[in-house]
Amino acid sequence: MQEKIISLTDFKTSASRLLQETRGGANIILTQNGSASAVVQDYATYRAQQDAFLMLKLMVQGEADVSRNRLTSQSEVFSSMRASLLAGQKQHG
Repeated sequence: MQEKIISLTDFKTSASRLLQETRGGANIILTQNGSASAVVQDYATYRAQQDAFLMLKLMVQGEADVSRNRLTSQSEVFSSMRASLLAGQKQHG
């Protein structure tokens, strides 16, 4: 992943061109008074990172559940879901 570090002032003067660069996968790190203050990236990259982070959180939660023996069989989960869906259909049907 490419990174470009520029000042906020420089970003403001060339924002349109720099945003085009993010579409190629580059991240732009903006500095203010010499310190990093923000990252600009294209939306697709942002969403992919958010989805990956969510998957990691779910994996950690799943591993914690396994280590604490908090397990439910797949058949129990689906049976419970079917019962909930059927109950919901009867209420709205």
